[in-house]
Amino acid sequence: MNIPVAATHHPRDTLLRSERFPHIWCPGCGLGIVLRSYAEALEASKTPLAKHITVSGIGCTGRSAGYVNLDSYHTTHGRAIPFATGMKLANPELKVAVISGDGDLTTIGGNHLIHAARRNVDITVLLVNNFNYGMTGGQFGATTPHAARTTTSPYGNYETPFNIPHIVAACGAPYVARWTTLHIRQLRQSIERAFEVEGFSLVEIISPCPQGYGKKNGYAEAVKEMDHFMRHAIVDHDADLSKVGITMAQDDPIVVGNFVDKKRPSYAAGRQEVLARKLGGSK
Repeated sequence: MNIPVAATHHPRDTLLRSERFPHIWCPGCGLGIVLRSYAEALEASKTPLAKHITVSGIGCTGRSAGYVNLDSYHTTHGRAIPFATGMKLANPELKVAVISGDGDLTTIGGNHLIHAARRNVDITVLLVNNFNYGMTGGQFGATTPHAARTTTSPYGNYETPFNIPHIVAACGAPYVARWTTLHIRQLRQSIERAFEVEGFSLVEIISPCPQGYGKKNGYAEAVKEMDHFMRHAIVDHDADLSKVGITMAQDDPIVVGNFVDKKRPSYAAGRQEVLARKLGGSK
């Protein structure tokens, strides 16, 4: 059987580890869209691919690092951000991106998230939020909407979830955005912009998880959750971030946009300034 040449190659074979495909993600999962958007942003980046680094933690999203044909690191649970911070400080020329999930970055690694934003470490964080620990059993986490059912909240989650853009912006991050996996073009453009920012940049990506969160909350088919995104997403770049928490309720919006885009000296720049004053003898 002769296989057509077009079927043996993919436009992004140089960016992806094709030998590791097909991927492990469930049907309907939004992580394929996230990976595609990241790859397209890499193609458009002004930084050479040889200087791009991908870091992830543990979880479904964490597997992204293994599919990207770059120097990539699959770190321990919750520790992707401090690992990425160390790499950036050791070699400032690198463009370091963290790609991981809400459980890894906000629940297990929440303390690292807020301090990296506070310090304004020059890394890009792509935080994929599917409202649960998808890989380890569908438990609730720090972003699970109130009253949502999971394997560890069968009667409904009674904890108040994090409002990620509000928290990170309050810590001083110069770039904060949120898009869903339905907003493919905006997501790609947002990642491209995040690469350009000096300092800490974060893009929260709301993604369906039909096998974990979806089955227990009326979204067993991914199209139903994507339909919810389509009907409830409101683009508001100037939104009051204290009011953009996600409930997934039928009457509440999912506010998306490029919320914060400002200049602020990065951690490295601030450190260099202090050292220059000290070495220069000024008080």
